[in-house]
Amino acid sequence: MEDAVIGAVFLLCLAGFTIMDMESRRIHKEIERTERRTKNLHQQLKPFTCPQCGKSFLRKQGLIRHIRIHTGEKPYVCQHCGKSFISQGTLGTHLKSHSNEKPFKCPQCEKSFRRKDLFSRHMRVHKKPYTCDQCGKSYKWSNSLRVHKLLHSGEKPFKCDQCDKRFVLESQLKAHIKKTHTKEKPYLCSVCGKRFSWRRCFKEHLKIHSGVKEYLCADCGKAFITATQLKVHRRIHTGEKPYKCSHCEKSFGQLGGLQNHERIHTGEKPFQCHQCGKRFGYYRAAQMHRKKHCPKLKSI
Repeated sequence: MEDAVIGAVFLLCLAGFTIMDMESRRIHKEIERTERRTKNLHQQLKPFTCPQCGKSFLRKQGLIRHIRIHTGEKPYVCQHCGKSFISQGTLGTHLKSHSNEKPFKCPQCEKSFRRKDLFSRHMRVHKKPYTCDQCGKSYKWSNSLRVHKLLHSGEKPFKCDQCDKRFVLESQLKAHIKKTHTKEKPYLCSVCGKRFSWRRCFKEHLKIHSGVKEYLCADCGKAFITATQLKVHRRIHTGEKPYKCSHCEKSFGQLGGLQNHERIHTGEKPFQCHQCGKRFGYYRAAQMHRKKHCPKLKSI
């Protein structure tokens, strides 16, 4: 009898319990059964599985839409511009760009948006919860604050592997490579023929031709064509100088001012005279020099 009891205790201990803990064993078994039922329920709820990546879907139509990501199929075509889309929903969102319909209106500034997600992002403009502890500037996003703090530290973690130049932002590095090394400029202005590397810069440039100054300074009333121009101008009123020299303590309100200043330390002379080969650290100095070769430029 004693051997039988010892054997029973041994078997139960294999499951992590003693003979004195039968209630815990019962609960343990019940949890296992519940977990199995839950797992089976999830499998039943999403019975349609992608054969390529294993992702499951509740409905067959969801799986069909998902598979188009792998195949590249875009069966829904815009009748206005010919652009194709994976789903009818994304086509519907795109069609609003042709109709200029903007149903989502901001109650604070009356700006309108075509899509709800863009409207939600915009609402954060009126609330900036992330504040820099060094200068007090606030941001909508925590990542924007993190990037801003790099300006104070002077840290430039992104290095160009073609010329060893360093940048605060990865986007600045990409812009540098595109502008300096690849010289790719796919966006052409049909009005003046100027080309641009970036769509954002191209769209801002087009506003110059329209002449509409929709961005108004709340401090002095001066109007600007682009939001970037207004942002830079407002630093005159705030005294903000976010661009700090990594070589000395001097700071600047504009990135261009910092870049010009840093050439004093680096000795870089990116502007070259095409006639005599002389190089200059500043664009204006190069322009003044060119007038010596071409007297006609002096009257310009």
